[in-house]
Amino acid sequence: MAQHHEGDRHTFYAGKPQPSEAAGTFDTVDPSTGRSLCTIHTSSTASVDKAIEAAQAAFPSWSATPPIERARILQRAVALLREKNDELAKVETLDTGKAYSETSTVDIVTGADVLEYFANLVSSGGLNGESFRLRPSAWVYTSKEPLGVCAGIGAWNYPIQIALWKSAPCLAAGNCMVYKPSEFTPLHAQYLANVYKEAGLPDGVFNVVYGAGEVGAHLTSHPAIAKVSFTGQVSTGKKVAGSAAGGMKYVTMELGGKSPLIVLPDADVEQAVDGAMLANFFSTGQVCTNGTRVFIPKSMKKEFERIILEKMQYVRAGDLFDMATNFGPLSSKSHAEKVASYIKQGIESDKATLLCGGPGQPAGLPASLKDGYWVKPTVFTDCTDDMAIVQEEIFGPVMSVLTYDSVDEAVKRANTTELGLAAGVFGKDINECHRVISQLEAGITWVNTWGESPAEMAVGGWKQSGVGVENGRRGLEAWVRNKSTLVEMGGSVGTVFSKL
Repeated sequence: MAQHHEGDRHTFYAGKPQPSEAAGTFDTVDPSTGRSLCTIHTSSTASVDKAIEAAQAAFPSWSATPPIERARILQRAVALLREKNDELAKVETLDTGKAYSETSTVDIVTGADVLEYFANLVSSGGLNGESFRLRPSAWVYTSKEPLGVCAGIGAWNYPIQIALWKSAPCLAAGNCMVYKPSEFTPLHAQYLANVYKEAGLPDGVFNVVYGAGEVGAHLTSHPAIAKVSFTGQVSTGKKVAGSAAGGMKYVTMELGGKSPLIVLPDADVEQAVDGAMLANFFSTGQVCTNGTRVFIPKSMKKEFERIILEKMQYVRAGDLFDMATNFGPLSSKSHAEKVASYIKQGIESDKATLLCGGPGQPAGLPASLKDGYWVKPTVFTDCTDDMAIVQEEIFGPVMSVLTYDSVDEAVKRANTTELGLAAGVFGKDINECHRVISQLEAGITWVNTWGESPAEMAVGGWKQSGVGVENGRRGLEAWVRNKSTLVEMGGSVGTVFSKL
């Protein structure tokens, strides 16, 4: 596929790209080479306002459209996403630096699954309320009403998947959306807007604005926005949530983590190593739920380290469109520099033992990729809880291995963090696995696996890792508001003010 995209990207609203009114431009870059892919026109304040106005204009009709008819349109979009899977996966690979072997089998696939799930859910009574008899002369019924115009702010690591995780329940519930992709990975947004349009989504129901924090700030603080759904780092999420709360807006925040993976003493060591590698090196470690703190029994240390060193050869960097490649560059130059600084800190300041990896690029990269944002997959061992690499979210392929004496000690240490996004346990005694999972302070947990997040499974962080959930039945509830109605059938409103 050509290493560039024809045409600039402009604000998309009212069903088509629109002039962005001279707010400046920025380039989106292929992280594997460092070369520009496309010029993006930053959405001006006026164009953001117009996108919101387009959504406001579309809302009355879309919200009144019967759920089953909305579902039919969204199902057509699902079919188009699957039909265009390989084309969209190539776009994601160019924009994110993730290997095509990953984007072609995960990113669009899982996004389409979520869209299909919510379309099916609203077409089969997922938006039904309840009714009950209060007394012989009165009854109560409830309804789930759409919120209005909602803002979706995406992250750079799973661009189209996150856009679908946000827009699927939003649109299925009868809302309209103004979506801002990350300025680092914005290419997918117009492709998704075009898919929705081709599927028959009315103009103005899904709109796209481009830019960095100032565009997001204007979008989320706009009085016409009823809800903000944000995925990103904790510090930014706090600002977004604070701004939204000031306007009494609904929020969903999916933020960062420093997730523990606890290997129990009876675990199969090879299976545990496989889980730890998946939890640290999949998607080049750029996953918010990554299990970057790997706790192992002291007695297992030597064997665990031996097996992990054997298996590191199977982490393969290289041509992103070679299906054998399963490890790509980091998403941007600034992020690569951040991750490299943590690796340096792990060696020099924390004085952890560097088991493998370290500074520099992976060996064997072709000359055409030398200017890309590559780092080595890195494992530190002999780590302690007070190290910066153990405490802070790195968001890159950097694993910290910690040893423990007792399982209860491991659980206590695992919970000693302000973050609570994900956690996992590997072990053969399933009762012990459940006991440990029940004590871990995290919203997303796994037993003997890592990372799978199907459409049916509601996911969200605890503590500083987020507010609310995405996906599953509860994920739909996050995009509606409740209306309760009491009906008095007795013909009288009471006798408080009647004649004695």
